[in-house]
Amino acid sequence: MKIPIPIKKMSLFFILFLIISCNDSVEKKSITKNDEVSTETKEDTVPKKDKPNTPEKNAVKKWNANATEAQIKFSVKGPFGTVHGNLSGLKSTILFDKDNLAASSIRASTDPKSISTGIKLRNRDLQKEKYLNSDTYPSISFHSDKIQKSGTGYKAVGDLTLKGVTKRIEIPFSFSEKGNTGVFKGSFAIQRQDYGIGKPGGSIGSTITIDLEVPVTR
Repeated sequence: MKIPIPIKKMSLFFILFLIISCNDSVEKKSITKNDEVSTETKEDTVPKKDKPNTPEKNAVKKWNANATEAQIKFSVKGPFGTVHGNLSGLKSTILFDKDNLAASSIRASTDPKSISTGIKLRNRDLQKEKYLNSDTYPSISFHSDKIQKSGTGYKAVGDLTLKGVTKRIEIPFSFSEKGNTGVFKGSFAIQRQDYGIGKPGGSIGSTITIDLEVPVTR
């Protein structure tokens, strides 16, 4: 049986179309594969950025206070001259490094019931509500939030809490270091009425001066 001429032409056209389609498909696969290889190669050759090295902060020295030898002295004008006294039982956490003041800090507290003026009757009187009210407020504390260089020494800036009242103060101090030992010395003044100690005016001075000397080891 003879195939008509038009049908022959159609068959030939269809075969050619199949051949071209197959070739295009093979070329596309080849291009895609080459692109994948190229991308992988490019990723492998791009250097990875290392994380920048951040220098570690210098370790701040921790000093342990010798509470039995620590001196917390105060003085205030009284009706018969200046009254001197002291407090004991110091508790503290001292982190101090003259080369790393930004990370240094001081926390300290003492018990108002430890007050001593040399006269037992006056000591008991100072525990009463109108003065220290030590039954209600059993701690006098200081917490620095920054330590700075100041003149030939330093100053601790922070909060002093006394008789339930917190005020921001500055404590100028010096520090002498010898090996694993050292001594902190400081002095500052407060206004007793800021903390509700005693009545305004009268025979008691308005300013209380506090002197500190704290031997430490590490």
